[in-house]
Amino acid sequence: MEKGKLKEKISAFYNKRYKFLFLASALLIILALIYIFVFHAKTGDFIYRDISLAGGTSVTIYSSNLSVSQLQRDLPTYLGDIDVNSIKDIVTQQQKAVIIQTHENADQAKTTLERYLGYNLTEQNSSFEFTNPSIGTSFYQQLLIAILIAFVFMSIVVFILFRTFIPSLAVVLSAFADILMTLAVVDLSGMKLSSAGIIAFLMLIGYSVDTDILLTNRVLKSTGSGSVNSKIFGAFKTGITMTIAALVAVLSALLILSSFSNTMSQIFTILAIGLCFDVFNTWVTNAVIIKWYASKKYENKS
Repeated sequence: MEKGKLKEKISAFYNKRYKFLFLASALLIILALIYIFVFHAKTGDFIYRDISLAGGTSVTIYSSNLSVSQLQRDLPTYLGDIDVNSIKDIVTQQQKAVIIQTHENADQAKTTLERYLGYNLTEQNSSFEFTNPSIGTSFYQQLLIAILIAFVFMSIVVFILFRTFIPSLAVVLSAFADILMTLAVVDLSGMKLSSAGIIAFLMLIGYSVDTDILLTNRVLKSTGSGSVNSKIFGAFKTGITMTIAALVAVLSALLILSSFSNTMSQIFTILAIGLCFDVFNTWVTNAVIIKWYASKKYENKS
């Protein structure tokens, strides 16, 4: 089939079905909202927090012999809810240390671990970091406020840039949907977020709006001739290239650094999930709203 005819068929199909695509997008947003509210009702929070945000002790034991899986099985009996991760050499992948996070205080954690391991934990073979629960909670609240402020200022900039309610709302809605859906998946996976994980959501705001602004700007402010569909498809070529390039970089970093740093792994995992949702929300949620708005606008002018 010739390229021109294929493009015409896709365009004709899109003209007939684009409103149904928006229904699919709206359904996903509603399901994500329901899940987040149910999660909050059960846990009292919107995320699982690690000790940096909830308070507790992080113990790093410098050993290549300790088994992470064994520690995960045994230690909850003594320390309650815990997280255990390993630190590996970035080249050889050999284990260098294990990190144990518990909600117990430092003295209790040290005593329990020494009894379990059968030897004393000293400055030479371990390190302890304790976060007061009130300080962790305060820091968590400050991070949430920072995300809210960033989102509000992003929205203001978008409305100033386009000076039109519906296109601006579409950009903001798509960014909100990216964050909402990513948060739902993160909660569903059981990931305990650190301060770095919260900051990853802050970064996601920037990643979310770039392709949305590209799309909206191309459709509404492009001076060249062409249908709304052709402008959307033209923006898609550029936008999907941007997103794929970002995804390749993020996934590459995730594969390389996941075993080396749990913090970096969490950041890149959240960004990867968010970028995947951004493809859907930009080229379905936002694109459908922009197509509907632009089509109505051009009809009224004709």
